[in-house]
Amino acid sequence: MKLKYNAPATLTFALAATIVLLIDQYIMPGMIEALFTAEGSLTFQFNDIPAYVRMFTHIFGHSGWDHLLSNLTLILLLGPILEEKYTTKSVAWMIVFTALVNGMVNAFFFESALMGSSGIAFMMILMVSFANIKAGEFPLTALLVVGLYLVKEILAIFRYDDISQVSHIIGAACGAVFGFIRTVGARKKTPGIAPAAGAAGGQTIAN
Repeated sequence: MKLKYNAPATLTFALAATIVLLIDQYIMPGMIEALFTAEGSLTFQFNDIPAYVRMFTHIFGHSGWDHLLSNLTLILLLGPILEEKYTTKSVAWMIVFTALVNGMVNAFFFESALMGSSGIAFMMILMVSFANIKAGEFPLTALLVVGLYLVKEILAIFRYDDISQVSHIIGAACGAVFGFIRTVGARKKTPGIAPAAGAAGGQTIAN
């Protein structure tokens, strides 16, 4: 029996995020704040090219091991399922798109800086909930997932902490859109058949 690199997008992401935290904590303190934290509206400048790069790289930055592990637990669980169903390339692009949307929304509408990959985790949660949708049906489990997670995050918005619930909601919305598009697209190609496998100033908010 040999080990298999079974989910390249998921495993590469997890490895990169872990290496970034290791370097920040033991070799180059402050690296995450400088390179892996998306700017908020208080510090974002339109002529600052690195700020646009950090709109994506913030998903690799985490405030500590608890923050990283809480996100990777979900990502490593759900990512392989999505890669098997939608292909590695598709999942990689979904991660990039979700990261950029979160980074842009944060830069334009919220004062606090942003780091972390829980927006990606929430995107995957919603996508997995769409995995078994069939023509003319909507699984009750998917509805419960959407309802429970979104209600929880909306209520948490009104509680002060260092967690970006808005980032979670944006990630979930991206996952819902991806899941719907892929499900409907696959159904149109094969009617009646389920789709086959194929930094920052001010406060920093973790997601």
